[in-house]
Amino acid sequence: MAVTTFPLVADVPEPSGLVRLRQAFGDGMAVAGRNLRAMSRTPEVLVFGSIQPVVMILTFRYVFSGNLRAPGVDYVDFLMPGIWVQAAVFGTMNTAVGLAEDMRRGLIERFRSLPMARSAVLVGRTVADLGRNITVVALMVVVGFAVGFRAGAGPLRFLAALLMLLAFAFAVSWVFATVAMSVRNVEAVSSAVFPPMSLLVFSSSAFVPVESMPSWLQGWAAHQPVTAAIDAIRALAIGGPAGGPMLKALAWTAGLLLVFVPLAVRAYRRRA
Repeated sequence: MAVTTFPLVADVPEPSGLVRLRQAFGDGMAVAGRNLRAMSRTPEVLVFGSIQPVVMILTFRYVFSGNLRAPGVDYVDFLMPGIWVQAAVFGTMNTAVGLAEDMRRGLIERFRSLPMARSAVLVGRTVADLGRNITVVALMVVVGFAVGFRAGAGPLRFLAALLMLLAFAFAVSWVFATVAMSVRNVEAVSSAVFPPMSLLVFSSSAFVPVESMPSWLQGWAAHQPVTAAIDAIRALAIGGPAGGPMLKALAWTAGLLLVFVPLAVRAYRRRA
């Protein structure tokens, strides 16, 4: 009588690295879709998150602009790239808060019971927040043009500026994902991310040229990542040499991803 044999588990070949990467990507996109659907059910979060940058635009455009100058360019054209980066960077705070809230509600434990990549939770959250940032940036661009901003470098360079903005914001979201995985509750996460975020934004070239700052501050302001992103986006959007600023901004973006993606995944594994 013929005997049917079945292969042992050990005989099943391990999936290749490319297959695992594709599976991890699919898992991440599934979690991103879940997060985007959750965001769509709470539109007030997006609305209130957009109010603050609009208030910043109106304040600097109509209250402070009489006392602020940018050499060789209208102040509104100088201002808007800084406001866009500020809005995108502050928006990445939602990555940290959202992850902390998922941990508090036990959602991460439910994800662990599923056959999915460990990185999918973090990828899904950062990609979903990138989608939210696209909406916020689109609104900021409309408001910028409404208050007098003009893109003097042409549509292709302006599109490149927006892509640079979104790439930098995506990299920063991984920084705050790492913070969220290292802090125990939502309130502590908010307190942990706001001071460094404010320091980076308000000591950058977002609102005034670096040359107008005190000499002891100029070295930090000129070489920190937010200034690098703003200078590149400004050069692309309103004109001027963009090669050097773009390389610097891309180096910071790639560096943040190379450092903080592994750190966030490792912290997630420890926390989970």
